[in-house]
Amino acid sequence: MENKTKPAAGKSRWPRALITVAVVVGALALLLSQLPRGAFSTDLSGIGQGTPALVVARDKNYLAGGEVMDLINSIRPEYEGRVVFLAAHLGHPDGQAFARRHGMDDAVVVVFDADGSPAARLVIPQTAEELRAALNVVDTH
Repeated sequence: MENKTKPAAGKSRWPRALITVAVVVGALALLLSQLPRGAFSTDLSGIGQGTPALVVARDKNYLAGGEVMDLINSIRPEYEGRVVFLAAHLGHPDGQAFARRHGMDDAVVVVFDADGSPAARLVIPQTAEELRAALNVVDTH
């Protein structure tokens, strides 16, 4: 009886190896895309505590919120220490309630002044300049 576990003479194992590597790389990419982007606290009690706050609504089932978080992270060093960066997690009851109160869906950004009043609202901002303009509405000095 013939051993069927060995490849026939002349058949290469490279296609199988390449497919295996492609599957593993794809799985890793999927896992990495689900990791949190930057350090956005979900403790929304920091709003109105004397420092302006930028809040982004994030639903991990959609891509836009993650992309907006990446955009926020691109300007974050310019405002670090002067603005609190927060996320309203739409998969959590507190985040859902906050989002309902402020009319937020995934990727919507609301900037609050130091007293906690909404000062600017952006629906899926596309550029860092949009974020800067919204942050410049509040006193960040």
